[in-house]
Amino acid sequence: MNVLGIETSCDETSAAVFAAAGGSGRLLSNVVASQVDLHARYGGVVPELASRRHLERLGPVVDEALEGAQLALDAIDAIAVTCGPGLVGALAVGVAAAKATALALGRPLIGVNHLEGHVYASLLEHPDVPLPALVLLVSGSHTDLILMTERGRYEVLGATRDDAAGEAFDKAARALGLGYPGGPAIDRAAARGQAGAVRLPRPFPDERSLDFSFSGLKTAVLRALAKHEREGGTPDPAWVADAAASFQEALVGVLVDKTVRAAHVRRVRAVLLGGGVAANSRLRRRMGEAAQALGIPVYVPSPILCTDNAGMIAAAGAHRLARHERSSLRLGAYAELDLTDRVPETGVDVEP
Repeated sequence: MNVLGIETSCDETSAAVFAAAGGSGRLLSNVVASQVDLHARYGGVVPELASRRHLERLGPVVDEALEGAQLALDAIDAIAVTCGPGLVGALAVGVAAAKATALALGRPLIGVNHLEGHVYASLLEHPDVPLPALVLLVSGSHTDLILMTERGRYEVLGATRDDAAGEAFDKAARALGLGYPGGPAIDRAAARGQAGAVRLPRPFPDERSLDFSFSGLKTAVLRALAKHEREGGTPDPAWVADAAASFQEALVGVLVDKTVRAAHVRRVRAVLLGGGVAANSRLRRRMGEAAQALGIPVYVPSPILCTDNAGMIAAAGAHRLARHERSSLRLGAYAELDLTDRVPETGVDVEP
């Protein structure tokens, strides 16, 4: 079964083709058109501009994905599309295109939760992950610890109470003059700095909770910057690098420590990383060391699969389709959608 995936939840316009076979499959193509250059001048994503760019790019991106898979459109057996969570205007572009394509071809449509897509980013490259597994999902909007007992069955153990990790990276990078997107900028600057050189608090260290809170850490960076400017004027590149390294170490430390605590208590057999922040080099290194100490494997997607992409959506959709789940043409775009929520307007076909 060839599944066309469409992803437009934020500022990446993406289409992919996934060839499903039994309980697994492989990506035939995965095309991502980034909008980073468009939004960089504003220091963050402008929703209206993102929606307009999706309208311009989605058709050509789908054509490129089909060409990369060496398939004609009528060779597609089903269409999977991100329907939430995300920017509702951006989501609506992808959902409308997917519904029109499904209707025109007479093919099944399946709405996919964007967060589940990030889970499948790891499963794409590592289909035999032992279960139960713990998923640390870290992106611009979400920082969640998720217990996966089987594919499609999740329990949220911890979530962000304010700023998600990716959002904190963006805000800290903006304050330090490192540009947008903040995650890669902080990662590059931190490689030249000394962690701990700038004193920052440990964000939400409460050992009774698996939730996350990074708003205070972001504020601490702003205060450290203001103090440095009062005492020495404009920060030099060395101080900025030290601040970036200190910020990154504090944030990554809490992510790793809470993941280790949850993995130990729930006795999981593996740890998965997902989301844009999973591309961070320090997080990947420290999580690998922590998992090795626990005696369990850690699975991290390739950097291209950490960011928003349609390959993970197509793979997640293929799994749902194999379970006979279908979405109606009333499928909408949903700004808020928890991982444990049932996707609206989706049901299970009853076979005779």
